[in-house]
Amino acid sequence: MEPTNFDELEVVDAKPLRSLPPDVSPFETYIPPSNPQIPIQKPSINNKVGVSKASPMDVKSSHANANNGDDHNSVSSNGEKKQRLSRPTKKVKLSEEVRLLSLEGDRDSVSKVMIKFDALRRRLAQIEPEPIKRPDLKVGTIMMNNGLRTNARKRSGNVAGVDIGDIYFFRIELCMIGLHTQTMAGIDYMNVTYDQVQEPVAVSIVSSGGYEDDDGDGKTLIYTGQGGNASIDQKLEGGNLALERSVHRGNEVRVIRGIKDVESRKSKVYIYDGLYRIEKYWTEKSKMGATVFKYKLVRIPGQREAFTIWKSIQTWRDNIGCRPGLLLMDITSGEEKVPVSLVNEIDGDKRSPRFIYLKGLKFSKTMKPLVGCNCQGACLPGSNCSCIKVNGGDTPHTNGVLVVQKSVVHECGPSCSCYPGCSNQVSHDGVKVRLEVFKTKEKGWGLRSWDPIRAGTFICEYAGEVIDTDAKGADVDDEYTFTATNAGDYSNEWNYVPELIDEKKPVDLDEKFKPSSPIMISAKNMGNVARFMNHSCSPNVFWQLILHGQNKDSFPHIMFYAIKHIPPMTELTYDYLKCGKKKRCFCGSANCRSFFGQEFCETEN
Repeated sequence: MEPTNFDELEVVDAKPLRSLPPDVSPFETYIPPSNPQIPIQKPSINNKVGVSKASPMDVKSSHANANNGDDHNSVSSNGEKKQRLSRPTKKVKLSEEVRLLSLEGDRDSVSKVMIKFDALRRRLAQIEPEPIKRPDLKVGTIMMNNGLRTNARKRSGNVAGVDIGDIYFFRIELCMIGLHTQTMAGIDYMNVTYDQVQEPVAVSIVSSGGYEDDDGDGKTLIYTGQGGNASIDQKLEGGNLALERSVHRGNEVRVIRGIKDVESRKSKVYIYDGLYRIEKYWTEKSKMGATVFKYKLVRIPGQREAFTIWKSIQTWRDNIGCRPGLLLMDITSGEEKVPVSLVNEIDGDKRSPRFIYLKGLKFSKTMKPLVGCNCQGACLPGSNCSCIKVNGGDTPHTNGVLVVQKSVVHECGPSCSCYPGCSNQVSHDGVKVRLEVFKTKEKGWGLRSWDPIRAGTFICEYAGEVIDTDAKGADVDDEYTFTATNAGDYSNEWNYVPELIDEKKPVDLDEKFKPSSPIMISAKNMGNVARFMNHSCSPNVFWQLILHGQNKDSFPHIMFYAIKHIPPMTELTYDYLKCGKKKRCFCGSANCRSFFGQEFCETEN
C-alpha cells in the first residue's frame, strides 16, 4: 500500500530525542518495572489486507523503548524462549583510542568495532581449552560492558557508518553497531508518539529462514511474524504489532537477510539489504495449521544492489556460461583447486592477460634448506613442536583464519615430519575462495570474490619469480613487482585488545626480524591472481610474512589476508606502500592520498 498525504521526510527523520537506559548491562534485555498497555486500537484481522491512511509521526516526545516492548518470556524468531546472557562482572581500564562508545557512529567507528570484535573472538577461540559454543556472545558482552560499541541510540532509517551490502557472520555484530539490537528476535522496534499516544513501529527485521518467509525477487520480501509455534496462533503484539503499525505509518524498515554460509552450512552470513517499506499485511494458515501474520515489504528504489548480487552469483555457480562478460572460465587452467574466471563488462576487448600461471615462488638460485619440526601427526598448541614454539606457543590460525598479525608467522612446511595434513599449513594449498579477475574502468584488471570472506581469511600468495637483487641487470617491472624491505604490512590496529581478557600485551618473538635480502618478486611473466590486486589507501586486505619452518634465513612468502569481512563482488585491494614508482591513485576512498609508490612515500616522510 502506498502511503498518502504525509511528509516522507518527517517519517524518515523520526529519531529518538531521549533514551531510557536500563540499569543493567547494555547487552541484556531490559525488563521494565511495569508493562502499561499501549492504548492503540487494534484493527480486526480476517485474512484481509490491513488498510489505513498513512499518518506522520509526532517526534516531539518520541523515544527508544529500552526493551522493545518484549516481556520476560518473549520468544526468538525461531520460536524458542530467549535466554538471558550473563552480565560482565568487571570493567577494565582502556586507552582512549579504543574506547568507542557513541550514540552516533560513522564509517570509521563501525569499522573499528567490527575489527576489534572479531579479533577478540578469534583470540578466545584460539586459547579456550575446549571450543566454546558461542565465543561471539561472550565477546559481545565483554565489549559492550567496556564501551566498545557505536550507534547506541536506536533510530529508524539508515544507520551511520553502515553501508548497504555490508556483511556479518554473527547476530551480535548487528547489535554492536546499532543495525539490529535484538540478539535473537527477528523484529526490532521503538516507540513513537502519535496524537499523544505511544505506539511501536518497526525499525529493522532479520529474515533468516526461521519461518516460512519468501525471499522474493530481491525487490520484495514476504516476512512471517514472530511468536507462536506449529500449533499455537501468533498474536498481534510486540514485534508483530510494530510491523502492523508501520504499514499505517509508512516508515522505512531496515532489512537484514540471513543466507547460508558457503563455508559452513550450519552457519549464516547476514547481509544488510537496505531500506524497505511494509506495503500490506494479512493472516494465513501455516503448514501446521496455526494462524500466522504475513507482511509484504517492498525495497525503496534507487539503492545500491545487495541481495540481488547474491542471487546472481548463485545463478553463475549453477551455470558459469550465463555470467555476463565472461572471457575465460578458469584463468589458472586448473592449477588452482578453485577456478578463477576472467570477466570484462567494461568494453568489447576480448583479449586476456598474457602470463604463465604459477602457484608459488620460482627461485633463480639455490636457497638455504628449510628447518622443520619432527612432529608425527598434527602440531598442537602448547606442545613441544618447534614450529609452534617459535609462534609463541599457539598455532597462528584458528578455524582456518589468522588470529593476530605478527612480524613473521611460522607455518609447518615440506621439511616438517607432519607435512602434509597438519593444521598449521593454512596458506599452503593455494586459493580457497572463488575469485574473479575483472576489468575495471580506470585501473586495468582487478580481483574480487564470489564468496563472502571472513576477517582473517587467507586469500592468496604473491607468486612469481624471485628477483636476485645481487645479479646485474635484474629485470624489474614496476607494474608487477612486489617489493618489501621490512617485516610485513604490520599494524597492531588489527589485533585484539589484551586488557579485555586480562592478558598482557603479547610478545612478538620476531619483532626485530629483517629479511636477509630485500624481498622482490616479479609477476610480470609468471604469477598468480595476486598480480591483479590493485592498490587502495583504505584497503580490505593486508600482507603477512610467512616462513615455512624455523629457518629465518630462508626466503619468506608474502601471504594476503582479509582485514575485515568482505562482501561478494567487492574489489580486493591492499596498500602498495613503497612498491614501484610514484603513481596517481584511483582508489576513490575517503582517505585517498592521491598518489602511492616509493618516491611518494619518501617525499611524505
